[in-house]
Amino acid sequence: MSQTTPPLTPMSLGRLLGRIEHEWSTRHKVFDLPNARIWQPDPDIDLSFEFLGRRCATPVGPAAGPHSQMAQNIVLAWLGGARLFELKTVQVLDDLEIGRPCIDMETIGFNIEWSQELEVAASLEEYVKAWMLIELLRHWDPLTEHLGPDPGPHVFDMSVGYDLAGIRDPKVAGFIDGMRDATDEIERLRPEIGGGFAPLRDLEFPSRVADTITLSTFHGCPPDEIEAITKHLIDEHDIDVIVKLNPTLLGYERVDEIVHGWLGYDDVRLVPTAFEEDLQFDRGIELIEELNQYAEERGHRFGIKLTNTLVVENHKHWMPDDTMYLSGPPLHVLATALLDTLADALPGRLMLPGHDGPVQVSFAAGVTKENLADTLAMGVRPATICSDLLKPGGYGRLAPMLK
Repeated sequence: MSQTTPPLTPMSLGRLLGRIEHEWSTRHKVFDLPNARIWQPDPDIDLSFEFLGRRCATPVGPAAGPHSQMAQNIVLAWLGGARLFELKTVQVLDDLEIGRPCIDMETIGFNIEWSQELEVAASLEEYVKAWMLIELLRHWDPLTEHLGPDPGPHVFDMSVGYDLAGIRDPKVAGFIDGMRDATDEIERLRPEIGGGFAPLRDLEFPSRVADTITLSTFHGCPPDEIEAITKHLIDEHDIDVIVKLNPTLLGYERVDEIVHGWLGYDDVRLVPTAFEEDLQFDRGIELIEELNQYAEERGHRFGIKLTNTLVVENHKHWMPDDTMYLSGPPLHVLATALLDTLADALPGRLMLPGHDGPVQVSFAAGVTKENLADTLAMGVRPATICSDLLKPGGYGRLAPMLK
């Protein structure tokens, strides 16, 4: 990240509240989201689910990505109906130089960015600001007509990476602790609540912003490292953990068959070494069983997420790196195929219909309005979204999905 031209410039809590008040009074919008795209739940339809034992009013939300790292973006997702927020992955290296452009959503999704674009302390502040903004908007009279009498509960889910050394570093460890108890950060920000929101300045904000983590590891991370990180998070931070898995678990031949044979994406070029270096299927099955048992024995919950992006060659040469990460429609099919394969290999172990096991399965791979209902019908919870929200309409695409 360049120090002279930072790609992201956070706004203060006071300025964000001022913008909300001005936009609503002049245009009936919040951060340019029309009031017609604000999700209002139907009191006769229960869309809620439990995320690692925590209640969420809807089963959708943003996956960890470029659109879930700024306070205003998280608020927009909440207004659109998201209730599970997988926050952007935080890691110890927080002064990155990310090539630009770094995202291509022309048809398939491709990207070369992979970590937060803010310093760790700034990420903590953004997430706490978002937490406070949502709580303020829940109690703000002008929005009551559009949000309904009860917007329902929501959950912030941390994402951290990418290796044990980085997660043990005081910078990342402090971030996790700060999310588990944000009292100091909340009180530091509270004086900025002014204008039309001044009557809510003394509002009681829950101090626990997040106490779950979706673990993101490098492509090629050794299984012993994944195991060690998960156990460290459970033991040292008293936290429930979901481990994000890679589509490479299917093996090169199966992925090649799906991407090229079934789907006809002939221009997508797979990287054989990515399959050789990644977690292998048999070891992955062992790891799921071992980590679930480890969590249960310590009074915690464990889950898996399908899936991370797929490493491919940069055949388009629009972005500057040699490799890029594939998401969107083909990843949806790969993740669904992997879910089917894992369910066969782990009978009665996954939290799916007909299995009723203890291992939560969250899903993020090419979720759209057209496939959301079928995706949820597989039993995965939640279905988080990245590529589709980066297309025209942005967070305004969420409410039509839920409807």
